[in-house]
Amino acid sequence: MPRSLRDRVALPWQRQRARQNRPVTFEEARSQFPVLDRFAYLQAGSVGPLARTTIAAMRAEQDLSVHEGRGSPAYFERLLAQREELRGEIAALVGVGADHVALTASTTEACNVVLAGLDLTPGDEVITTTDEHFGLIGPLHASGAHVVVVEPDPERILAAVTPRTRLLALSHVLWTTGAVLPVLELKRESGLPILVDGAQSVGVLPVDVSGLDFYTVSGQKWLCGPEGTGALVVTEPEALRVALPSYLSQRSYASDGSFEAKPGARRFDPNLTPGSAVAGLRAALAGRPEWGYDRAASTAELLRERLAQAGADVVVPETRATLVTWRFPVDACPGVVVRLAEAGVVIRELPGRGLLRASVGWWTNDEDLDRLLDAL
Repeated sequence: MPRSLRDRVALPWQRQRARQNRPVTFEEARSQFPVLDRFAYLQAGSVGPLARTTIAAMRAEQDLSVHEGRGSPAYFERLLAQREELRGEIAALVGVGADHVALTASTTEACNVVLAGLDLTPGDEVITTTDEHFGLIGPLHASGAHVVVVEPDPERILAAVTPRTRLLALSHVLWTTGAVLPVLELKRESGLPILVDGAQSVGVLPVDVSGLDFYTVSGQKWLCGPEGTGALVVTEPEALRVALPSYLSQRSYASDGSFEAKPGARRFDPNLTPGSAVAGLRAALAGRPEWGYDRAASTAELLRERLAQAGADVVVPETRATLVTWRFPVDACPGVVVRLAEAGVVIRELPGRGLLRASVGWWTNDEDLDRLLDAL
């Protein structure tokens, strides 16, 4: 295979890293997202925009698999090495060592891994809130535990704790309102293990998961990676049973299926992430600007202010991230989303809640806000 093909696989994120030696401007960073040339794209809370460098890395990896074959020893060894690089990069992003990170396909999959391994019973209670995504509460229900649902208020969460409570299962950032829950403080005050859904936090806020038992990461949302990417952070991997083993879970096994688990959180890797997805997420992580958090936060505040001035009933949590929601008649919400999409503005509704939601990323500019407000 030509040497240039191998170079193309690595270069997208290497070029991005080299570029970080000088401050990248907002215009340069935003220009990497082709969708923004056409749309005011305010939907990273579901799936983030894809950058040119991300797609280039994915295509290069696909080309490599076509020319070298996906089953060749060289290709497979390289894929495993790239997975370890990605594991380390995600670990650095959330403030832990790589041995505490499993690579998953989604936050939902990560929740299932944890809840299956905890071996909960109907006599066990798990506390969650009214504002959780099905990606968390679906696995909670399937766990067999008694699910206690309270308002997403720290005092009500703590008041719900009983001697039967085995786990807190909460979002760091609520997908409904963008409210930020004090997950570390709740763990400390309750003394309970905690499973944190980080789908709306990693990539939005500076996140340090130290001290949290289980924390899930989405790759395709605010990190702007491909679908089918994510991670699970486990503080004490050896304390959680491997209830959903994959071939990647073991370092050796017997003919009856018994196995010796790999050390650390690698034992929870549920699947072999496609090489193109690994390459794409690595490129997306490398392309994140250092000023991204502050830029997104200030733009989200500006949108809340402008919506309120326009007469919208904006939800403004005391501590908040960059999801911006406003109340609207529930039956009219789907039509608004369709009408805005036709006008080149992409937002979403939250079904049955009477809420419209705009996801403000570091790439969002004032023109995007103008287009949203004009379309409304």
